[in-house]
Amino acid sequence: MDALRACLTVYAGICLATWLLSILTREYSWVDRIWSLAPIGYAGIFAGRAGFADARLDTMFALIALWGLRLTFNFARKGGYARGGEDYRWAVLRARMTPRQFQVFNLLFITLYQNAILLMISLPAYAALEHRGGFGAADAVLTALFVAFLIGETVADQQQWRFQQWKRAQLGVGGDPVRFLQHGLFRYSRHPNFFFEQAQWWVVAAFGVVASRSVQWTVLGAVLLTLLFVGSTRFTESISLARYPEYAHYQRRTRALVPWPSRRRAIAYADAQRRTE
Repeated sequence: MDALRACLTVYAGICLATWLLSILTREYSWVDRIWSLAPIGYAGIFAGRAGFADARLDTMFALIALWGLRLTFNFARKGGYARGGEDYRWAVLRARMTPRQFQVFNLLFITLYQNAILLMISLPAYAALEHRGGFGAADAVLTALFVAFLIGETVADQQQWRFQQWKRAQLGVGGDPVRFLQHGLFRYSRHPNFFFEQAQWWVVAAFGVVASRSVQWTVLGAVLLTLLFVGSTRFTESISLARYPEYAHYQRRTRALVPWPSRRRAIAYADAQRRTE
């Protein structure tokens, strides 16, 4: 069995397992629970087919493994693997749909589509397998970029973790803390972790381009992941706005994605604040 067919077989098995588990447990975050693990397996299949003897493929596999292990740790400490550790957004969607509509959504989007994205973001490794060659300067640059984005996401997640722990402690003693994080990287982006996550997979896609010396169809995975994040970000922010009306002020003064100081936004926000005083 060739590597791509092996990955498709794994994809089918994961889809069946996560869908059955969602039906049996009535929890719908099983794809979330394997999100950080499946791409490691897919990348390992491609690197293994080359006998773990291709420098570019081995580097891609190692980087994806680092990404997955870090994300697994962060997901676990937030209780994602615990019983009842379902993504809060699925509960919001269930309340907006009939049971039948949600089960169709569960099968087509949560199970099949999200698992397809996990496979597709890994397929630049297939391009690298099909166009094997030496590890060059471009590969070294991409490796450095990936590590930089990995560090950025680690910092963002750690800042969010510390804030949530502090907020929980303050609420436990009857305090009235700030209700969402607005400092650190979150001063420059409302979702810096989302930015760094997507950036890492665009780097993986670039490895496939470097290997084949052309833009391959395997970049489609990074495109679909970005589109998924666009929809997810809008949905997440709609929930935040409903919970915290002051989130609208944060939106006006802070970039949505790319962490970058925005003097124009800050000035416009300050002017608006003065006009309301």
